[in-house]
Amino acid sequence: MCQIWLLCTILLYVLHHSLSNIRPGGSAIWDLQERLNIKRLEEHGFNSRRKRNALSLNEEHPHQIHALHNPRELKRTKRGFENTHGVEHTYKDTHSNLELTVDDPIFGKQWYLLNTGQADGTKGLDLNVIEAWRKGYTGEGVTVAILDDGLDYLHPDIAPNYNSEASYDYSSNDPFPYPRYTDDWFNSHGTRCAGEVVAVADNGICGIGIAFNAKIAGIRMLDQPYMTDKIEALSMQHRGDLIDIYSASWGPTDDGSTVDGPREETVKAMAHGVNSGRNGLGSIYVWASGDGGKNDDCNCDGYASSMWTISINSAINDGRTALYDESCSSTLASTFSNGRSLNPEAGVATTDLYGNCTLKHSGTSAAAPEAAGVFALALHANPKLTWRDMQHLVVLTSKKNKLHDDLHKWKTNGRGLQFNHLFGFGVLDAGAMVSVAENWKTVPERFHCVAATTSEPPYDIPNFPGERLVIKLKTDACAGQDNVVRYLEHVQALITLKSSRRGDVMINMTSPMGTESILLNRRPNDDDSKVGFNQWPFLTTHTWGENPSGVWTLAITFGGDVPQTGQLLEWKIVLHGTQVDFLGGAYRLYEDKFVQHQIH
Repeated sequence: MCQIWLLCTILLYVLHHSLSNIRPGGSAIWDLQERLNIKRLEEHGFNSRRKRNALSLNEEHPHQIHALHNPRELKRTKRGFENTHGVEHTYKDTHSNLELTVDDPIFGKQWYLLNTGQADGTKGLDLNVIEAWRKGYTGEGVTVAILDDGLDYLHPDIAPNYNSEASYDYSSNDPFPYPRYTDDWFNSHGTRCAGEVVAVADNGICGIGIAFNAKIAGIRMLDQPYMTDKIEALSMQHRGDLIDIYSASWGPTDDGSTVDGPREETVKAMAHGVNSGRNGLGSIYVWASGDGGKNDDCNCDGYASSMWTISINSAINDGRTALYDESCSSTLASTFSNGRSLNPEAGVATTDLYGNCTLKHSGTSAAAPEAAGVFALALHANPKLTWRDMQHLVVLTSKKNKLHDDLHKWKTNGRGLQFNHLFGFGVLDAGAMVSVAENWKTVPERFHCVAATTSEPPYDIPNFPGERLVIKLKTDACAGQDNVVRYLEHVQALITLKSSRRGDVMINMTSPMGTESILLNRRPNDDDSKVGFNQWPFLTTHTWGENPSGVWTLAITFGGDVPQTGQLLEWKIVLHGTQVDFLGGAYRLYEDKFVQHQIH
């Protein structure tokens, strides 16, 4: 009989090569199978997932991504000052003129919490967390999990808030997710993210976490050469009864040529999370949108573009875009990081390894945990919020503030909601979010409609500069059926397409109410000419609240200087939304004018 520890080691052991490349009978693995009388030995592909320095037609029946990548190697990437006890300092909140006295030595450098113009920043451009704290919301009763390379749970600014019961190490298969220290501190990623969320307040150590009374769980799952679908799936649904929010600052390689996303088991795990996590309210997944810059597109990242995740981009402290920011129509909102300013204090101040502090955390890696902290404040204000409620709160309370994007201007959709292709619906506002959350009523039931599909493929994409393939599909959004959708949340465009150069393909989609979403920008590093897109679920949130009935328009063209050829084989529109208006007489504050704008 196989011993449990050995079986787990075999199933989770990370190899550099696929088992399918090893012939049965010539491998120690297969020999072990025979000698230990293991009746079933499952093969799991290996995936590279990097720190950052669709997927389903409905929640009950996940839709698997087909043949877009080598299924054996999943690449996942991370996206992305010594501690001294300080003396008390007094700060004035730029929003409310409230005076705040703290003795955490680097709080004054946490401009994302309170931007007074320090580090060449723009005064008032922050997460407005002081207002949420003033109301008494500090994350109490909420547990946030950091899915990453480990967590220094002995750090004095983290240890008091550490939740050991909700933590686990899937890289080493034990309950101690402590980071593997290296000379270059590469495994400080998770510890830095955790400090942004739960660093203890007013203890004379480092700074203050956004939700400084929340609990933090560490799920170590990113510290091995390759990722497996099994490890991802186990991590995504780990202790869904204890964990409220999962924060992930990693994803497929941000190289501008990768098209990748979660595999079958991970998709099922995420579907289980939003359906069953938090005792049926749904796990909240927060994702860093990616660090591939202008030559990449986060709609090619199946995690950031999942309708089950809240994809977060970043702005720097003066409101500009970071140089590494990817833009896409699936991004819901933004927080803050660095990536352009040369000021040494313009990075994200947080905890670091060896009990230290740092001013150098950056990338959308730093942006996602800030959002997780804000969401913990919202759950403190209203523990009954569902995973969909949280997305609605993001849409309604995020602010344009002083964010500016020179390339993609701010637009208004058919229901009066302002959005930006890079920043989503704006920067999170913790004060506004907890205020709305206090009396929030759960959003209406969600329905799914396969609204329309092209019927006469293939369609040739013109190879002359400036010419476009334009296709129109009319839909009644499943009218007369039980699953009719009248008010949109998410829209997926499932695209099957082949081209001589995938990176030159550019796709836009326009809703019946006239809102144009950029589904795919040119990616000059993507030379693929064989795989293309196979039912890839491009996602847009820009049509939030709109009526989907009417004519949808898809426009495809080639960018670049060299003529290319290609064909659209299928375009399928999948609508996700409600039958009851969830906006109604809701108000949204557009901060530039500090007036209320009624959504109509």
